[in-house]
Amino acid sequence: MSIRVAFLAAECEPWAKTGGLADVVDALARALGEIGGADLELPVDVFLPRYRTVTVPPDRVTGEHTIEVADPASGISAGRATGRRAATTVRIIDVVADGYRLRLVDHPASFDRAGGYYGDEAGRDYPDNAGRFGLFCRAALAALDAEGRPPDVLHIHDWHAAPAVRYRDAAAGVGGPAILLTVHNLAYHGWTPRARVRELGPEWTSVLAPDADGIDLLGEAIERVDLVNTVSPGFAVEALTPAFGMGLDPALRSRGDLFFGIVNGLDTGLWDPATDPVIAAPYSRADRSGKAACRADLLTRVGLDPTDAGPVLGMIGRLDPQKGFDLLAEAAPTLLDDGFRLVVQGSGPTELVGGLRALAAARPAGVVLIERFDRDMARRIYAGVDGFLMPSRFEPCGTGQMISLRYGTPPIVHATGGLRDTVRDEHDSPGAGTGFVFRHPTADGLRWACGEFARRFRARGGTWESLLERGMAVDFDWRTGSAPAYIEAYRRAISLRRAIGARTTTNPAGAAVTRRAGAGSS
Repeated sequence: MSIRVAFLAAECEPWAKTGGLADVVDALARALGEIGGADLELPVDVFLPRYRTVTVPPDRVTGEHTIEVADPASGISAGRATGRRAATTVRIIDVVADGYRLRLVDHPASFDRAGGYYGDEAGRDYPDNAGRFGLFCRAALAALDAEGRPPDVLHIHDWHAAPAVRYRDAAAGVGGPAILLTVHNLAYHGWTPRARVRELGPEWTSVLAPDADGIDLLGEAIERVDLVNTVSPGFAVEALTPAFGMGLDPALRSRGDLFFGIVNGLDTGLWDPATDPVIAAPYSRADRSGKAACRADLLTRVGLDPTDAGPVLGMIGRLDPQKGFDLLAEAAPTLLDDGFRLVVQGSGPTELVGGLRALAAARPAGVVLIERFDRDMARRIYAGVDGFLMPSRFEPCGTGQMISLRYGTPPIVHATGGLRDTVRDEHDSPGAGTGFVFRHPTADGLRWACGEFARRFRARGGTWESLLERGMAVDFDWRTGSAPAYIEAYRRAISLRRAIGARTTTNPAGAAVTRRAGAGSS
């Protein structure tokens, strides 16, 4: 029988996006819709809060209905629990998306807000975030239950969907759908202080220890779902260590081989230099001649000399210590002295951008800093520079390196997480590499890798062209690698769930112990 899958996520491109979570939810759901006909019941459902900024063309709406769920604000008076939990009305709006069914959870009191998805206009987290996303999860589960064909798998994403785990267990015990949790960002746990746990309902207050300060929603979900994955095998290994586990490494280690990595894919239709409407000229792996026109166009647009044959490096992203922009700022003077030029797009705090800003002002013929998010300019950078920088201190997966490879622009990356999984070092594997990898996240490490790049770039010839061809040949398409791996994970999660139910049925007294033992065994 085909598997019915429902996603629960706080973001989904193009409807609501702050980062890579939205891209993955959308791209994976579309890929499953394209390849899953024999394995999945289509379309895949994607539940998303209806934030104020989510607009839907009326002709895409296929249905609406209302449901009643527990109001997270009820039962609380002057900061005290009253014991009463009133119902509130939630509207579910079904929308035809690109290859999946978008299901908007419309509750204005929770999501129709002037600020962002998670915090106010000043950047402060909403104090009722646990209640808001708890209501989102309740509404999604209630909508699915009302249809009479419950999903086989709930695919939940990050902490925002974590409340669904307890709601499933309270409603169905060891029955109910299997749950796969994908952790995109370990840095955000959904920490809920004790005074706010009541907004999640009795399913969560009942497990709050008497001396606990609150509940770590992501940590609780990691311990209780059927399977957990993150977005690359490399980061799955790193996340087991205190250096990268963000305090959750003990919980992840306790899951044994039920925690693993599936590398993110790439939307190869969206990112294709042969059809990209923004870049100056199309090109492909078979005919890269258009890349020279893209280089000249980019350099002209940013005010650099397009006739200078010296290497041009690009970098795109938020100016954050994680991304290694400070390493670039430290390495940049030496790189400029060695004949490199830099085109950097991003914005961030003064303490991070200050060095690059000063360098761009002092040496405008060598450094361009574009302090804004500009989708079209990002495409021109991928196509127009000679090498692409990703010196991230840690990177669960990353897509910039995948895009640059597809655009015939060898990446220069730090050996971490998904970067290590997706870029093969030409220094270590001459004639078989796709980019350049440095092992220590320092300015010296970055300078060394850039030197390896420059030596081959300046030599040009067949060796360089072969490097570009190998990079453009790498297949990151969601449909051929990552999406099939998720289908296998769904089958495994269902099998684990059924096995737990069978053991519990034969030994009811051991149900709780069995569940916890199963969570950490193979």
